[in-house]
Amino acid sequence: MSPSSPPSGPTRLSRRAVVGAALAGAAALTAIGPARAATAAAPRPPAHPPVPPTPLPPLDVTALRTAISDLAHPEATGAQLRVTGSAGSWYGTAGVADRATGRPVREHDTFRIGSITKVFVATVILQLAAEDRLVLDAPVQRYLPGLLPSAFPSLSTTQLLNHTSGLPDESGAGVPDLSTPEAIARHRYDRWTPEQLVAQIASGPMKFAPGSKQEYRGINYVLLALLIERLTGRRYGEVIASRILRPLGLRQTSVPGKDVRIHGPHVHGYLRMTDGSLLDITDYDQTAAWGEGEMISTTGDLDRFLTALFSGTLLPRPFLERMCTLPAGVSMIDGSPARYGAGLQTVTMNGITFWGKTGERYGYGSFMVATRDQQRRAVFSFNPTHRDATQVQMTLRVAAALTKG
Repeated sequence: MSPSSPPSGPTRLSRRAVVGAALAGAAALTAIGPARAATAAAPRPPAHPPVPPTPLPPLDVTALRTAISDLAHPEATGAQLRVTGSAGSWYGTAGVADRATGRPVREHDTFRIGSITKVFVATVILQLAAEDRLVLDAPVQRYLPGLLPSAFPSLSTTQLLNHTSGLPDESGAGVPDLSTPEAIARHRYDRWTPEQLVAQIASGPMKFAPGSKQEYRGINYVLLALLIERLTGRRYGEVIASRILRPLGLRQTSVPGKDVRIHGPHVHGYLRMTDGSLLDITDYDQTAAWGEGEMISTTGDLDRFLTALFSGTLLPRPFLERMCTLPAGVSMIDGSPARYGAGLQTVTMNGITFWGKTGERYGYGSFMVATRDQQRRAVFSFNPTHRDATQVQMTLRVAAALTKG
């Protein structure tokens, strides 16, 4: 992509297709909750009304190990799974972190978390709302004047959070076709500004009236990250660090910005090329994802984040409830039931309801999920060599093992 043109329509559409396939498979287990700065020393009341305990089967360690060890379906180079909570704990790995050295995956290895970034963004937005720095149901154009075309209807921050905005598909004359692994490799160091990301939706028609349907869209969270910057006068990554990462001690979680590398011990991502070779795709400019998917973390840090969210450390009760409330009377654009709250998504597997978020970047796939009562939390990371709908096979298999009776 050229730095002067907006990012790719095909790129965005293919990514949405991957996510949609995962969700349709009932395994794109999703994200959970917002947050307020974790600075108060006084204990907080519970973040939500008491939730009846979820009847959970004991952990089936054999099933968990089997689920992550099959690195052929889909093809992946490594995997790690952390399961915690009052109903039992387990951690396991499979494969290698680095094919060049043969080093195995280790507990503190970092990885790209993709769209799990959205949970951090949603958390900060709801913190700001709890502090009366924005009105969630007011037009977002009030806070971001001139950014969206004047012909667009009013959109609320809530509609961005829960993917009911109806914003147009991405398009533009400078959009490259990233349909082959070779094309992906050529464009791995392209750099974008958030304004360029927004510009790619400026010429298209709205998909539907805001608030009438639900469609998962990364651009919603690019706008939310811009909103954080407008309200605070600081880079959104700095705000996430000051409000969430440092207070919770998430020392291995970062917002890379323009840094294409992952520093310290980390898991490498790989891309299967047309000739059958594997390309190390770890170094990659994440500015095309920005507020929708650029962060880096570990399974341990994400588990601590989940714990803080559900424990009420980060948000007052009404705002956490927004994260776990689906919009009434709204279906997905394909007619299936709505599944996104204000930053989170829900899925029920084998009678057990989780809230969480999936994430993916080239060479990386992940999810973090938990039951509301925290009997079971899980953070999973794996390294698929193809970025397509086959990724859902691994997610489904692990989800089934987590809930096996």
